[in-house]
Amino acid sequence: MNNDLFKEAKEFIRSCYSELNKTEQEIENRLHEINKQILSQGFYEHTAVELEYGAKVAWRNSNRCIGRLFWDQLNVIDKRHLNTEEEMAGALFEHIEYATNKGRIRPTITIFPQKTPNRTVRIWNHQLIRYAGYRTEQGVLGDPGSLAFTEECIKLGWEPKFGKFDILPLVIQINDNSPRLFDIRDHLTLEVPLRHPQYKWFEDLELKWYGVPIISEMMLEIGGITYTAAPFNGWYMGTEIGARNLADESRYNLLPQIGALMGLDTKSSISLWKDRALLELNTAVLHSFKEDGVSIVDHHTAAQQFKKFEEKEKEIGRSVTGDWTWLIPPMSPAATHIFHASYNNEILKPNYFYQPKPY
Repeated sequence: MNNDLFKEAKEFIRSCYSELNKTEQEIENRLHEINKQILSQGFYEHTAVELEYGAKVAWRNSNRCIGRLFWDQLNVIDKRHLNTEEEMAGALFEHIEYATNKGRIRPTITIFPQKTPNRTVRIWNHQLIRYAGYRTEQGVLGDPGSLAFTEECIKLGWEPKFGKFDILPLVIQINDNSPRLFDIRDHLTLEVPLRHPQYKWFEDLELKWYGVPIISEMMLEIGGITYTAAPFNGWYMGTEIGARNLADESRYNLLPQIGALMGLDTKSSISLWKDRALLELNTAVLHSFKEDGVSIVDHHTAAQQFKKFEEKEKEIGRSVTGDWTWLIPPMSPAATHIFHASYNNEILKPNYFYQPKPY
């Protein structure tokens, strides 16, 4: 086990230090220190520089992410010294506020203590900000994607509000202790009411979405060390909201309602009513975010940015890995260069990985 860990540490330190233009002597000195730490306690700890580099490169290596052009602009917040759920909740509130930045969203990651034989930290939420979903006799109210987690929150003592867009609390767990709930204060969550530049009736739907997608269920792995709580965010690509969250049949499923309000023939697929409703829903998302000054990118611009990322990596001599099925946008994929390209889906480390749900 220790041998495997040292092997991964060695690989990481060599790539990290050479990319940061450190000398061979500095690499050898650091590896000697790491080896001593592993032999005495079974693990080692990253320096602040290693942590920052590792988190950024994990984004660069994220095969499913179209937004990797900005990997080196990630703001890394080191919270490895925190010990209690209250302190961690405070750090998450700080993350939300810092990343939101009044709408000018900053790509940010907050890293909590690494997993060791004596300590594991988990954030139960899929994203720090997400809407609740409730099973009712009339069907699902709110976000069907949150049903299981909402039920867990209610079991833990959260008071359900039974609205379409109720923000769920944070749930933090240290080791096998009982998970703790923390409500997110209203002023921290930037939400965008959705309206359409042409269709005035769109506002009557009373739709909205939160501004910052902060993924909190994944673990960060750097040089054999695992950070089981390391929430991170960029900004939204419009289709994530307009073509998935609000449009998927298994989520808010709004296309039939929008199609009907547009006066489209929703009984015949030959009318392409779904495509037309999807287009206008996505138009509303982009229009509303832009009008409210909240960072967002459309899928065509995102694909152009990804092309620039590919070109920059090629210049440096690094090959770009990618998962084509995730990189193509869910709208008009054939209108982007990604659709016509192929990618090697090899998993490189450092990286972000899914981990089993803690509930």
